[in-house]
Parts: sequence; structure tokens; C-alpha cells
Amino acid sequence: MTDIQEVHCRARPRRALWASVAFAAVGAGASAGWAAWAGRGAFHGPGVLWVVGGGALAVLGLGALYLVTARVGADARGLRSQTLLRRWSAPWSEVVALRIRLKRSSGSRGGQVRRVAVLLRDGRRRTLPLPVANGPYELDVFEEKLAGLRALHRRYGVGVEDSAAGSVPVVSDRSAGRGWAGAAVLWCAGLLVVAGAAAAFVSDAAADRRAWRAAVPCAAATPVAQRGECLTHTSAVIARTDPNRPKKSSWLYFTDDRPLRRLEVTVEAAQGFRAGDRVQLTYWRGEVWTVGGVRYVWHRPSPDPGLLALVSAGTALAAGYPAALTALRLRGRRLPDDEVLPSPLPFAFALAATALWLLPLCYLHPTTLFGSATTIAWAAAGTLATLALLVRAWHATGVRPADEAERAVGRGGLAGEVFVVARFLEHTDYNPYGFGTHIALGDGPPAVTPGPGRFAARRIPVERLTVKRVRRVRGGDGETVPGDWHIAELDDGGRPVRLAAAPADLTRVLRELTAVREAAS
Repeated sequence: MTDIQEVHCRARPRRALWASVAFAAVGAGASAGWAAWAGRGAFHGPGVLWVVGGGALAVLGLGALYLVTARVGADARGLRSQTLLRRWSAPWSEVVALRIRLKRSSGSRGGQVRRVAVLLRDGRRRTLPLPVANGPYELDVFEEKLAGLRALHRRYGVGVEDSAAGSVPVVSDRSAGRGWAGAAVLWCAGLLVVAGAAAAFVSDAAADRRAWRAAVPCAAATPVAQRGECLTHTSAVIARTDPNRPKKSSWLYFTDDRPLRRLEVTVEAAQGFRAGDRVQLTYWRGEVWTVGGVRYVWHRPSPDPGLLALVSAGTALAAGYPAALTALRLRGRRLPDDEVLPSPLPFAFALAATALWLLPLCYLHPTTLFGSATTIAWAAAGTLATLALLVRAWHATGVRPADEAERAVGRGGLAGEVFVVARFLEHTDYNPYGFGTHIALGDGPPAVTPGPGRFAARRIPVERLTVKRVRRVRGGDGETVPGDWHIAELDDGGRPVRLAAAPADLTRVLRELTAVREAAS
């Protein structure tokens, strides 16, 4: 790759993309022409299909046009990127490193999309539109273009970070270099706003419910202006009912328009009453709150303060998860961009445990959380449990130095046989096609096994293995490796091999492998 002078990346297949643009333009133009000819009638009946179809074709056409016009070029002067909306360029002296941006595909097969990410000298990151690999069939072209870009970067860059590295750092959705947690902050703020809005209506809903339950019929001498807080009863006869689907309004129509002409009710109420039924209307605060008849009694639905408090507390707890993601990303801001962050599941467990005591408390006592000794004790015990779980989650998600396992490697031995959950990430003669999930230690030679047993065990050639270093998980180690595991980079007779396991298990495996090798020598 030392003789590469230029690299050009264009979307493929270009003819198919241009054909998609032309087809979408014709379809969208025909739909727009029909809508202009039909006028207002285009938005009624079958005409809506024309409008919706034309809009969908326009979106598809814009997407195809964006792909077919995107291009990336590189030469001795630097990088150039062009899309339908913007252009960008940077000299090689401003490029610190080239990395692989790995994202999970939104398709049904759950594949991965690879792009090239550029780290600039001012700290900004930019993802190039091309080259891109949407599946294994595009990996060869992607790696070829990436190798060309790296060759130009090594030749013309200044202080190249990865000039001597054999592999490119991979930044995935789980790694520290994915970018700042702006989306998580927005989700957290939005959920907190919803929780606050729901909490603001709790006291008013509780006051209205208490006032309705305490209301008494109006006395004959009560002035008309003061009859809003007392109950007024009026008789009426139902002329007909109009039950509709659940998402549409259902109505009760009355024979006399003096009380009111019609009343919006639920579907069940419209089906429960019949034409000719004599009912009693109960007015409170100028509205009908009850329609009572022989067959059915309808009550106006009112906000439940317990349900509102439940929604507020649940939404606030849901905001805790993006807050935990933000905290983890802030804690890992000093990590290398390709190192995988710890999993937020300990915080999710703490939030779920908090929901077990907080949601029932808010539902049963929406306005009297501290109104009795029982609720105070309930809230205090739950708060202490939540704090304990959060402290434990904070320690569990801490970044542990990976070199502790390497320093702990030395002479050791195990009494009896144990099966440690660990696996080699490469296909080798002792781990064909990555079948191993455990490593057998103790009685007998160390071996790779597909489970906690010696069945189908493959002996590990410890005499060929040498520990190079121990590090944390990175984006290129695969999505199946947990983020809190560590990776031991080994030399297997000149071939690099990776061994993944939990930190304590990895220390045990490396210590035993070293002890067996030294004993054999």
C-alpha cells in the first residue's frame, strides 16, 4: 500500500441508485400533479393513497439521491467528503487517527454497519459517508478502501497515532468514544418534564375528588350563583343513543333540550341505556357528573390522583436509566475511544427494585406520603435500600485496571478441577470455530470445553502460549463479550490469540497456564 496516491469512494451500484431516483421522481411528480388537479378532493377517499404514495416515493428518492451523490476522496493534500447537503475537507496534518465506527443495523437480521471515523486534532470526530460495509459481502471492498486511507495517512500525516498498529481501533455503540451522551441527557430531561407535569396535577385531582365526595344536594334557599359546589338533580328522558367505536365519541340524546341536547359518554354507557329510559342527571360545578337509570349508571371520569402519582413516579424512575448512561459515559471520558464501557444493568436493577416500593406507595398515598408513621417508615426503608443498591451499582460499574490480572500471574495451583467461564475469540486447533465456552483447570492439563465438563475437551498447548498484555474490552472484540470482562492478548507460536474472561477468572486462568508451562519446562 506504499504506492497508493489517491483513494476514491463512490456508492454502488450507481445505475440502480439513479434508476431509483428517476422512478421516485416520476411517481412523486405524478402524485403531485394529480393532487393539484384534484384540489381539496385529493385528501378525501382514495385520493389519500395518491398523496401518501407520492410522499413515500419522494422520501425514497431523496434517500437514493443522497447515496448516489455521496463521495469521499483522499490524496496527498488530505481528505475530502461530499454529500447532498454539505462538503467537508481536512489536510492530513489535522487528522490524528482513522477508526472504524461500528453500529448495529436497524434491519431485521440485526447486522452491523461499518464506517470510517476520523479523529481530528482539535478533538472533534467525524464519520465519513463512504466507505461503508452493511454486511460480510462488502467487507473486502471496505477493508481495501480503509487500507488505502491509512496508507495515505501514514505517509502524509503528522504524529500519526496508529502508524505502527496492525489493527484499526473499533468504536462501537458500547465503547467510550461513541460521542457525548447528548441523546441520553435529552431523554432524561424529557422524562423529568413529563414526571413533573403529572405530579403538578396530583393535588388538584385529589382536591376535586374530595370535594365531589363531600358535595351535598343544594338547598331550596341556595342562591343560583352558589350552586356550583352543591349537587343539582334534574330528570330527563333519553331519545336515542349513539354508540361508536372506542376511539370515537359516543352520545346520549335527550327528548327535551332544556337540560341539554346531548351528552358525550363512554361506549359502555351508550350501550347500557335505551331510548325512552327516564334518567336522573346530577349537576356539579356546571357539568353533568352522573346519569342514573334503572339499567345503567354513568359517572363522569375524573383524574385519579393515585394513577397520576404512579405515572409521575414511574416516569421519574425511567429517567434514571438515561441518567445512569450519562454518568457512565462521563466516568469513562478518559478511557481510550475503543474501550467498552461497563454495562448499566446494575443501575437498571437498582431502579427496578426502587419501583417495587415507590410505585405502590405513590399509588396508595398520592398526597400523604409523609402523613403517617407507616408511610414514613415505608419511604425511609425503601430509600435506604435504594441508596445501598445505587452504591453497589456505582462500584460494580467502576473501571478496573486491566494490568492487575497481568501482575497477578505467577506460580499457582488448584486443588481439584474447576471449569472457568472463559473463551478464546479466535478459531484455533484447540478452539475450532469458537466452540469453547469454559476452560478446565486443575486435574489434568488445561483444556477448552463447550461446557462445565470434560466432554469434547481440547487440550490447550500451553508450551506455545505467551502472555503479551491484558487489557479491557474494546469495540473490535465482538458484541458477545461482556463489557466488564478483560482480554488477554497471547502469542500462540507467532499468531496473536485473544482470551476473554471476567477479571478474577482471567487472573486464575493465566496463573494456572503459566504454572503449567513453567512446570513442563
